[in-house]
Amino acid sequence: MFARIETVYVSGYIVESRRMRKMSERTTAVTIALRIPGQWTGPPDLIQRLPAVCRLTGEALILSDGTQFDFGAAPADDQFAQIFRSSCRQPPTDRELATVDGYTVNLFLSGAGGSMQGARKMMHAAAALVRAGGAGVFIDNSTLAHGGQNWLAMTEDGGSDALSFAFAAIVRGKTEVWTMGMHVLGLRDIVMKRADLEKDGLDIVEVIRYLARGDKPIDNGHVLADFDGPRFQAFTQESPKDFADSPLHNPFGRLKLVSMRDIAETN
Repeated sequence: MFARIETVYVSGYIVESRRMRKMSERTTAVTIALRIPGQWTGPPDLIQRLPAVCRLTGEALILSDGTQFDFGAAPADDQFAQIFRSSCRQPPTDRELATVDGYTVNLFLSGAGGSMQGARKMMHAAAALVRAGGAGVFIDNSTLAHGGQNWLAMTEDGGSDALSFAFAAIVRGKTEVWTMGMHVLGLRDIVMKRADLEKDGLDIVEVIRYLARGDKPIDNGHVLADFDGPRFQAFTQESPKDFADSPLHNPFGRLKLVSMRDIAETN
């Protein structure tokens, strides 16, 4: 008996599965952790410059709809400015970089993630601090940074592409390419052989965008295929143990995409 195979498109590719099913709702707790550097002279200066729709207490930033985010602050150190500069996905403005270089305080903002809605709320909370003078946003969950104007543009967009661009980093190692930060959106991270990407031409960015859109999930055993080209099979994995006690840890695990050619050669 032949099993029915459903297909969905991923920017020129199709995803095949004998078990296309809706993934169960994820309930694993994820905390989004952000840092916003600036040159505020003290709490009164920050409070005065906040948008009127926000309120700040000693331990929380509260949005107009009542959503609260944990808040804290620390004085500048001699390392963060360079870390921020080297982590930017797009160039910040000269003014933003000057503020980072001379920052006097780092604001810490954290809140519930693990979903597109949670990530979107967090973007709005950080945007309020940017509008109050923050130079940009550094994301502990992916080690990505964005200048303030870029952050505001992504927040205003609010779409799945903007959110995945904001939170999901792509790391290129010697033999593998993988993502970090997908758990902020409630998704598994992706890992692939670097040789497969370079040889077969699969665009990992399109896979990230597809997963973030949430049309149909790529799950264990699914096949990502091009009509005239390569095919990749997805296998679920646990997250690296090295990240277990850090904001980088993805409790949903990883999705390893393996070339069907490699699978055939090992069988």
